[in-house]
Amino acid sequence: MSLTSPPVISAHQLTKSFGDNEPVVCGIDFDIEKGKCFGFLGPNGAGKTTTLRMIQGVSPISSGKLSVFGYELPKNGKKIRARLGIVPQDDNLDPDFTVIENLRMYGIYFGVPRDLLETRINALLEFMHLQDRARDKPEQLSGGMKRRLTIARALVNDPELIILDEPTTGLDPQVRHIIWAKLRELMTQGKSIVMTTHYMDEAERLCDELIIMDSGKILDQGSPANIVNRHVESHVVEVRGNFPSLTKNLKKINSVRLEKYGDTLFCYTNQVHDIVNYLASISGVHYFSRSCNLEDVFLTMTGRELRE
Repeated sequence: MSLTSPPVISAHQLTKSFGDNEPVVCGIDFDIEKGKCFGFLGPNGAGKTTTLRMIQGVSPISSGKLSVFGYELPKNGKKIRARLGIVPQDDNLDPDFTVIENLRMYGIYFGVPRDLLETRINALLEFMHLQDRARDKPEQLSGGMKRRLTIARALVNDPELIILDEPTTGLDPQVRHIIWAKLRELMTQGKSIVMTTHYMDEAERLCDELIIMDSGKILDQGSPANIVNRHVESHVVEVRGNFPSLTKNLKKINSVRLEKYGDTLFCYTNQVHDIVNYLASISGVHYFSRSCNLEDVFLTMTGRELRE
């Protein structure tokens, strides 16, 4: 007998179209385990946010099957949303309410009993380091404080599944690290997290598993480490400058894959010492050696061109 819990979210041939246009989500399949952090990565227009909106039950699916907590959508949308915590891309706090009033009104909307609500609000203010700003209005808060308040608000109903759409975009590194720590703490409490992000380091630090999407299709799925191992070499050496003869000579080194973008040559290899030793012997060449990461995979799979 298997002791594996059923997936908190399951999608089969999930498709979303708008009118007669080409589908923005093209028959994708995925299962998300309970208590894990699952990420959706992809360039603008890949279908990430549309997929999240279908999971929330606020955008009807065009075809396929989608279930959350074992309940099929769309017919169980209200029941599902009562167990979700939603953190949208943009903070949509009520500007007329104080910090504590924003939390209180959200709790009342979800029907949280008053005594329990006040206890929970105080705990969330402390959890997000906002207890000293409880009487302030959103306009008096920094960007990082607003984001922490938006996350606190999403937790008022004690959700089982938290959905975050680009949770730390535009925040400084200190705030990002605070939010990462809080999200990891939520996972230790048994919460499931689904998120989109454009920060590859955020995905690598938080996600147990992720999907890379483009044009509504899944390009690959797995743990960050496994995806990196499947698609890129162990190291990359970035060489800056225009050296035609250098490129020609680098191509002669065994097991080197070259990509050029702007004035930078990316040398992907599993034998980094061969490249570094060669470059070190040439004066005037500026280079930087590092381990390959999820960003290298992302750019290799989806391209380096600008997406609007």
